[in-house]
Amino acid sequence: MRFLIRVVINAFAIWVVTLIEPLKVDVLPFAPGETLQLVLTLLAVAAVFAIVNTVIGTVIKIVAFPLYILTLGLISVVINGFLLWLTAWLTLWWSWGLRVEEFWLGVVAAIVISLINWILGIILRPQLKKKR
Repeated sequence: MRFLIRVVINAFAIWVVTLIEPLKVDVLPFAPGETLQLVLTLLAVAAVFAIVNTVIGTVIKIVAFPLYILTLGLISVVINGFLLWLTAWLTLWWSWGLRVEEFWLGVVAAIVISLINWILGIILRPQLKKKR
C-alpha cells in the first residue's frame, strides 16, 4: 500500500514539474490528447522512477558514501537528478515516457520533485497516537 501511495505522489510531483516551462521536462502519453492516457503514463513513469530510486539509488548511495561525507550531503542533489535522467533514458525505449532536455535542468526538476514528495509525505503520513 505504501508503494502505491508513493507512486501516486511521485506521479503528481512529476506532473507538477512538467507544468513548469523553463525546466523542459515533458511526459509523452500513450496517445496524445487523452487525459486517461496521460494519467496512466504518469503513473507508469512514477513507478519506474520509484524502482530506479529503490534499486539503483540505494547502490549509488552506498558506493558514493565518501562523497556524501565530503560534500556534507550536497551530492544527493546531483544523484537525484541523475536518477531522474536515468528514468527518462529508460522510458526512451518506448514511444511514451519522461523526457528531460538537459541534465542540470533535470537536477532542478529532481529538487522540485523531492520538495513535493516531502510536503505530501508529511501531510499524508498517518499521525501516531500519543501514549499516556
